[in-house]
Amino acid sequence: MELYESLFIIRPSVSDEETKALIEKMKGVADKTGAQFIKAENLGKKKLAYEVRRERKGIYAYFYFRAPSNTVGELERAYRLEDNIIKFLTVHHEKELVERRPLEHSAQESDGGRI
Repeated sequence: MELYESLFIIRPSVSDEETKALIEKMKGVADKTGAQFIKAENLGKKKLAYEVRRERKGIYAYFYFRAPSNTVGELERAYRLEDNIIKFLTVHHEKELVERRPLEHSAQESDGGRI
């Protein structure tokens, strides 16, 4: 099983209940192929960098999961068939992601605390 990260953008005109149902539907598609979700979240409504299908804003949904290789094809097929999803991206990871924290520098370091 491989690690994948998937982000998809839902039309902003979709209601909160429909958004939750759509995210659960896409999660169900991945579950049927044997995916194990590490993280699945709704990132909320954000402004798009450029207009996509006449939309300037979108609701972002994010999945981070471990799955067999055929899962990506099924998931992206489901994204394409859903009219309310305007954009998506799925990425394969070689190794597990680590939460990044800001670097902490102390004044006692040899460089005098300068970065």
